[in-house]
Amino acid sequence: MKKVDAIIKPFKLEDVKEALAAVGIEGMTVTEVKGFGRQKGHTEIYRGSEYTVDFLPKIKLEIVLDDERAQDAIDAIIKSAKTDKIGDGKIFVSSVEEVTRIRTGETGAEAV
Repeated sequence: MKKVDAIIKPFKLEDVKEALAAVGIEGMTVTEVKGFGRQKGHTEIYRGSEYTVDFLPKIKLEIVLDDERAQDAIDAIIKSAKTDKIGDGKIFVSSVEEVTRIRTGETGAEAV
């Protein structure tokens, strides 16, 4: 099994969710996060004073799925989250050794 972590722009969440549903992926965890990459934030003016916003709001998606479906999820996220502008985000893929569904005790692929 694989865990796909995607960091995307907040306004792209609905597009990504719809794209994942279109390829049959519905279960995910969504978290509001803050961070920065190459763009290193930006400056804003508040009450006449300029200040730097180091951490930009982002959305983190976490999806655990079978190895065979991971690439479908990655392709769907890339296609739906891409704006061709800096800060579009990143996708991280890692291996998951075990999954257990708390309610039933199912393990492995059946638990996902």
